[in-house]
Amino acid sequence: MRNHIIYIGKPQGAAVAEGLTYFLLLYNPPIPTIPVTYTDLFIDFDDTLYDTHGNADIALRELFNEQGFERYFPRPQEFFDTYWRENLLLWAQYSRGEITRDYLIVERFRRPLSLAEGLEPTREFCLQTSDRFLDLCASKPGLIPGARSLMAYLRERGYRLHMCSNGFHEVQYRKLRSCGLQDSFDTIILSEDAGYNKPDVRFFEYALRQTGAPLATTLMIGDNPDTDITGARAAGLPTIYFNRTGRPATVPCTYEVTSLEAIQSLL
Repeated sequence: MRNHIIYIGKPQGAAVAEGLTYFLLLYNPPIPTIPVTYTDLFIDFDDTLYDTHGNADIALRELFNEQGFERYFPRPQEFFDTYWRENLLLWAQYSRGEITRDYLIVERFRRPLSLAEGLEPTREFCLQTSDRFLDLCASKPGLIPGARSLMAYLRERGYRLHMCSNGFHEVQYRKLRSCGLQDSFDTIILSEDAGYNKPDVRFFEYALRQTGAPLATTLMIGDNPDTDITGARAAGLPTIYFNRTGRPATVPCTYEVTSLEAIQSLL
């Protein structure tokens, strides 16, 4: 435990006669550590390890230029802003089981493309656009800072590592190869295989069965409070919330960090 003492100025008034000098004692609490009792870690992939948003932003701009969409959008930013807004809403609905995968991949392009001047965004056209976008996304190698070193550290510590993701089956394995983490996990659990999306408790129950991970010694790490943290807590799992935004957590979590490096101080 380390404290710091900082001089904060000369005394005033009667305190001068007493010869007092004021100091401020600042207490720096130690970083909490988790007892080394966990054997298995469930780790989210998208935007926890893999920079999904950053890679997708690059891919979306490549797609826009490749498809010549500037012909239909006098204000290109309107396309990008609408895509990201609708994509976020649709993924939230998909996670809650309110819409299907096919509906998501069509609608996230139909909605921004419906603003185009002189372009008819048919279902077939939106599917083709989505397929090309996913190809571009899956080829991107970008990771969240600290991801590679964290995975190496956790492996050296002897944890069994299991990827738990709502991402699409045909894309996630390509992303893993592109970023070089394809050999980092003992098990890969995808919602399409489980039949349920995070935060559904049945996703986590499936993950526990498939991995053979004991509930009592398994911990969930993720960046999404609604899917990763809420779902894991409902399943009885302790959690580390990777709060990339730095904003106060909106749901209860066992531990909260703002960087992947900080997880190494916990585990």
